[in-house]
Amino acid sequence: MDLLFFYKALAVGFAIAAPVGPIGALCIQRTLKRGLPAGLAVGLGAALADGTYGAVAAFGLVSVMDFFVAWQDVLKIGGGVFLILLGIKAIVIYADADRLPERPILPFLAPGGKLGLAGEVIATFALTLTNPMTILSFIAIFAGLGLMHAGGETSQSIGLTVGVFVGSALWWVLLSGFVTAIRGRIPDTALPWINRFAGALLIGFGAAAITT
Repeated sequence: MDLLFFYKALAVGFAIAAPVGPIGALCIQRTLKRGLPAGLAVGLGAALADGTYGAVAAFGLVSVMDFFVAWQDVLKIGGGVFLILLGIKAIVIYADADRLPERPILPFLAPGGKLGLAGEVIATFALTLTNPMTILSFIAIFAGLGLMHAGGETSQSIGLTVGVFVGSALWWVLLSGFVTAIRGRIPDTALPWINRFAGALLIGFGAAAITT
């Protein structure tokens, strides 16, 4: 495996994951409410999705690209609705978890739910995949860096895929780790308001995904 391809792909994965967006807001909210494992689970789901898109771009899977592009409007609406539900849950349930009974909108995402952290990974993976523009970003960046199709070599394509996953995962580890580090310094009375703010962001991102 060409290490240069790997390091370039790692940088690409980190750069695409780093901008603030709905998954970032979700990772912060989950980390504040449920701790580092929940934040890492969200990050793992996002990194797996980024790695999947990276693989599609690296291996030149045109049919898969065409599918996501053809269904991008449906995927955006589905992802937007999902984000709005998560935002409502953060505001109504998570923010007042000490006073309100647990009535999860999405049972598999509930604390102590049947799937637990695995549910966080699966849900975030699916949510990240609902943004087809991500794959177009990978294609554009890979082409600009001369990485498209990795020269036709399977080993290099695998290196690109792994590099994107590692780079994305590195960002989520840093983000959830940072939030965990400052979590103890945040007054308990402020946490519900932070949850409400994060929920409002998720609802905003969801509405934007549906209307744009």
